[in-house]
Amino acid sequence: MVPPNPASNRAAVVAESAPTTLDDAPLSWFHLRLAVYTGGGPFLDGYILAIIGVAMIQLSPQLQLTAAIEGVVGAVALVGIFIGAGVGGYLTDRFGRQKLYNWDLIAIAVLSIAHFWIGDAVTLIVMRLLIGIALGADYPIASSLLTEFTPKRYRGPFIGSLIAAFFAGGVAAYLVGELLLMTGDDAWRWMLASGAAPALLLGILRYGTPESPRWLANQGRTDEAAAVMTKVFGPGVVLPTEQEQTSNVGIRELFKSGYTTRLVFVTTFWTCAIIPVFAISVFGPKILAGLNLDGVASTVGSAAIQAIFLVGCIIALLLVNRMGRRSMLIHSFLWSGAALLVIGLFPDVPALWIAVLFTVYAVAAGGNQILTWVYPSELFPTHIRGAAVGLTSALSRIGAAIGTVLVPLSLANLGTSVTMLIATAITAVGFVVSLIWAPETRGLDLSDAASLPSN
Repeated sequence: MVPPNPASNRAAVVAESAPTTLDDAPLSWFHLRLAVYTGGGPFLDGYILAIIGVAMIQLSPQLQLTAAIEGVVGAVALVGIFIGAGVGGYLTDRFGRQKLYNWDLIAIAVLSIAHFWIGDAVTLIVMRLLIGIALGADYPIASSLLTEFTPKRYRGPFIGSLIAAFFAGGVAAYLVGELLLMTGDDAWRWMLASGAAPALLLGILRYGTPESPRWLANQGRTDEAAAVMTKVFGPGVVLPTEQEQTSNVGIRELFKSGYTTRLVFVTTFWTCAIIPVFAISVFGPKILAGLNLDGVASTVGSAAIQAIFLVGCIIALLLVNRMGRRSMLIHSFLWSGAALLVIGLFPDVPALWIAVLFTVYAVAAGGNQILTWVYPSELFPTHIRGAAVGLTSALSRIGAAIGTVLVPLSLANLGTSVTMLIATAITAVGFVVSLIWAPETRGLDLSDAASLPSN
């Protein structure tokens, strides 16, 4: 029998008693609840952006909207997201994540209900702008909170799940919209008001969520940060000892040194990833009608595409740690662009082939969709994370808004085939940018992922 080694026993005792950092903490029910609650914001985003596509079937003739006005109605919420994400990002870095966590939901609920009494195109555009601002504010708040609580092993899948919630909202919107269409000529009013229900429910569930301990420590409020860590994780889990910069330099830091490159990379690939997706979400029925699927088939088909987007995101969530961020982004743009190219070149193929090609596109796009949330959350440090997520999501919405405005005009004047080829070109830009700039952050502590590489 080998005698015990006193030195190894002492090492084991030390190892057992050494505290675990938040980056290496075990998964808990708190993490799962937080992922669900933060995912409610993207769910509402997908729901509210998609429901207008179904509502447009009724409201467009009733309010006598032209193709150009339809484009504005579809895109103005994205302009609102541009404003809300930028302002929300600054506020969440300045005042904390938790303080603003519920106020945007109250605004979404109130504005959704107010949609019921819309009587003209101008009022509709104003209301869509305001609700977009409220939706945009939630982007940096929710993603920063989830990022800063989640251990590194689960960070990619958890943050990526937020975009999966977006597509779940789109599926729900098309199904609810199709059911409400049967209720009469004013069904579109109920559709646009229906977003209040999930917003209010989510607000109740989010109540009591603690502040991010990383943000508290970054503000010098170390006792409060320690109290949150003990409350959430119990004894034995601590913040990393290597703290990030503590000064609140604001958004200007994004344009210094290597953060400019990261800002350009995230903004560009995010824009290229969401322009086709937002166009399909808002104008799915019109696009499918142009591909010889109209009536109920266009609405059900649009819901099916959103469901397949969701499946693609789920597959990407399962693979993101195995493939790595960079490889997933490159392959996602490559194969989703190839599917759009075939649709554009052969728009008159049988409906079954159109369905297959859209399935390939939606599944392949899952990778770049989840990374629109993962990369911005990982590539910037705590003191500017909210501002970075807010700014990049805001800037990406400029391109998405322009693209969405032009979709109905392109469908009417250029046709579905050319519109799909334009979407292919946008996806190709995302592919090239990913080849040049996409970094690998898999397996890194959050502070390491956000650090600039040494020269």
